[in-house]
Amino acid sequence: MPFFAYKGRNARGELMQGVLEAADSGAVADQLFNTGVTPIEIVVTTKAVTDGDEGWLAKLLEKKVTSMDVQLFSRQMYTLLKSGVPIMRGLAGLQESAVSKSFGKVIKDLRESLDSGRELSAAMRRHPTVFTPFYLSMVRVGEMTGRLEEVFLRLFDHLEFDRDMRERVKTAMRYPSFVVVAMIVAMVIVNIFVIPAFVGVFAKFNAELPLMTRVLIATSNFTVRYWPVMAGGLVLAVWLFRSWTGTERGLYQWDKFKLRIPVAGKIILKATLARFARSFSLSSRSGVPIVQALSVVAQTVDNAYLTARVEQMRDGVERGESILRTATAASVFTPIVLQMIAVGEESGSIDELMDEIAQMYEREVDYELKTLSSQIEPILIVFLGIMVLILALGIFLPIWDLGKAALHH
Repeated sequence: MPFFAYKGRNARGELMQGVLEAADSGAVADQLFNTGVTPIEIVVTTKAVTDGDEGWLAKLLEKKVTSMDVQLFSRQMYTLLKSGVPIMRGLAGLQESAVSKSFGKVIKDLRESLDSGRELSAAMRRHPTVFTPFYLSMVRVGEMTGRLEEVFLRLFDHLEFDRDMRERVKTAMRYPSFVVVAMIVAMVIVNIFVIPAFVGVFAKFNAELPLMTRVLIATSNFTVRYWPVMAGGLVLAVWLFRSWTGTERGLYQWDKFKLRIPVAGKIILKATLARFARSFSLSSRSGVPIVQALSVVAQTVDNAYLTARVEQMRDGVERGESILRTATAASVFTPIVLQMIAVGEESGSIDELMDEIAQMYEREVDYELKTLSSQIEPILIVFLGIMVLILALGIFLPIWDLGKAALHH
């Protein structure tokens, strides 16, 4: 359908303008009258509803929509729908009060899409970078079951949990990341500036240097001489890695490897499984059939390897197998969790048991994150000790030997 640029005035006499998609100008006029806007001018345009009037620089500098924007939107939609406010009026209010300019544009587009006869889930689908496939699926379920306000509340809780989990992981990883970066910077400085200064001192004595010193000098010379090649190699390696993880097979292998990383792997696994259990519980409570729920939940699992395991579970259930059997075959759940799934399936309260599983994994992740520093510190201390020992043996041992030789002379 063509797009029409319009100008009109609302009930308060304020000038309203925008772009609508409709069959003809008459349909646009009807839509405007229905929303309380009296049209002044309607002309055909080639500009899509999301284009806006800003230049390319304004678009470049514009702040992107964050998960927090979507989370607050979910809560506001729940409150409005529960209070009985018509969805069009509610969206108009949210658009006017939107703190984020970019999210205000998204809400404006949702209103215009609803005006042109689209459903809310279809209107949201026009913004794949803002609303995830899981979010869209849940809104669609809410529309089909007539429980849209309840779905928005559960989506708010889900996004809150997801954001909290990610923030805690980031906070826990901040200290180890800082130490590792500091170690790398120290090694680069020692190689490029410190060791070359000692080479001149050692050369004056014409003495045979220890093996460790010769290794350090050779490493330093290589770094000083070929650092542009090393920098280029690093950039190439990063590009190749990103290209590899950009492929389906590469991403699967990398996500599988991440789960085996010491200390961090088990945190990633438990956090992902907590998200899976929470999403599955949410889908089940919203009245989604098990097979469809597993398809929807597979989209929330931010790990290609675990996504494949969930899809394997879905295929098993589709063939008529029990959830317990498919979960056992997936080989990612602990025996306690499998026992809880068995009880939930037997009693018909799988959604409640999945919620408990999510809480259990959350508690485990919380404990792992609290003890993360104490788990990583010994590893970092060992690496720091090895680095200091190498430098001490390589730099100070020959100075010690030369000092003793000078005393004997």
